[in-house]
Amino acid sequence: MGDSAMYNETINFVEMRDICKHFGGVQALNKVSFSAGKGEVHALMGENGAGKSTLMKILSGAHLKDSGEIKLDNEVVDINSPRCSHENGISIIYQEFTLARDLTVAENIFIDNLGKGRSIIDWKTLNAKAAKLLNKLGFNDINVSRPVSELSVGYQQVVEICKALSRDSKVIIFDEPTAVLTVNEVTKLFEIINTLKKHDVCIIYISHRLEEIFEICDRITVLKDGGYVDTVSVKDTTNNALVRMMIGRDLKEFFPPRNVKIGETILSVNNLSAGKAVRDVSFELRKGEVLGFNGLVGAGRTETMRAIFGADRIDCGEIYLRNKLVKIKSPKEAVKMGLGMLPEDRKNQGVLLEQSVRVNASLSFLNRISNSFGFIDGKKEKEIVNDLMKKLSVKAESIDIETSSLSGGNQQKVSLMKWLGSGCDILILDEPTRGVDVGAKIEIYKVINKLAEEGVAIIMISSELPEVIGMSDRAIIMRQGVVMGECAEDTLTEHGCIELAMGVNV
Repeated sequence: MGDSAMYNETINFVEMRDICKHFGGVQALNKVSFSAGKGEVHALMGENGAGKSTLMKILSGAHLKDSGEIKLDNEVVDINSPRCSHENGISIIYQEFTLARDLTVAENIFIDNLGKGRSIIDWKTLNAKAAKLLNKLGFNDINVSRPVSELSVGYQQVVEICKALSRDSKVIIFDEPTAVLTVNEVTKLFEIINTLKKHDVCIIYISHRLEEIFEICDRITVLKDGGYVDTVSVKDTTNNALVRMMIGRDLKEFFPPRNVKIGETILSVNNLSAGKAVRDVSFELRKGEVLGFNGLVGAGRTETMRAIFGADRIDCGEIYLRNKLVKIKSPKEAVKMGLGMLPEDRKNQGVLLEQSVRVNASLSFLNRISNSFGFIDGKKEKEIVNDLMKKLSVKAESIDIETSSLSGGNQQKVSLMKWLGSGCDILILDEPTRGVDVGAKIEIYKVINKLAEEGVAIIMISSELPEVIGMSDRAIIMRQGVVMGECAEDTLTEHGCIELAMGVNV
């Protein structure tokens, strides 16, 4: 939990007062105020569309405010561009990094002033300065002459942070920084943030993950529907109080009840092995059941499902669908057999961001809306997609709006629309709520429950134990490619799942 004594609560380094912002006829921010101090980690929370990113884009110069005032160290500043923001000591680190992948670590860190106007770059000095910054954060094992494309995601984030420090940033904004990190990388990131605190850097931390907020932050500001709700100290609030501020509901309402009668076995996997990541995996799945899959990073959960779905080659083992032995050689064959899979990487594998909601949704059922000559029946397509959009409560102006313009939660629903329209009766969901806010999570849980009630058999991979426990009828726990055991009823607890995931008493 954050230590509020680490910063001066009476002196705010960043102050934003009565900030307003319109996009056309939509008011994104309505007189929002926010402040944060030196040596503080200040969380900014709220549902998707609450105004968090817009507010921070104004502070970082990506958007211009319509009205309001910004102060840095008690002086009014006019931030009208990203360059102006950098000159005022403000940096933002997005979930998707802005690194030049083919350049070296050192070149990326000092990309703003490689030669400082000189025609010849002093590479020796540049590399030495980059190494000094990395050493300051405890990463002297990163080779500054190495292309960033060769680094892990966690190390790439370290390079982004060093780039901010090279600008002598006094304010660093982290936007969903742990979304693509492993558990070990998250631990390292938190160590870096604590180091930055000790050097009086003001950290603004945007995240949907409540457990992270309580571990790393000092204060929390909540926004809702483009307006300011409240600012509270971490030590004086609770998970439930935060959720109520954000969505107006209690934490106990997170996992809605499901009324379903679990049917016969529809999928049996026997002694499945695929590469080094999947070893001798066996389990069964029943109609109307939500079967959770949990385990630490590298457990082999995603790899197991990719093998079943035909995306990866199977070395040995058997798959029975509806009591019939099958050989699934490709995702196309899997779809024909009634399987659907929502991938973990939504933006690269789940949806076509630059295409419309209509195009994304109809991809998996083109055969239903095409005639014998391959021409699409536009009227039928529109009817089906509108029905799916209504069924999943997708918030979009129309089915022809570009998918990239939707919030993360609604993009996830569009990805789900595709599989609902295909009529699959087995659905694999890989991290279905990753990167979406608490309100969108509840809506996705309701969709999962509704599908189960209609007899769809669901496999849900999730790294969040409360989600696995709250949504699953049973849970399979994996470790290093092997099934360690099954948790159900009395054993479906955090303690029971963690023991299996860590190989304790097995």
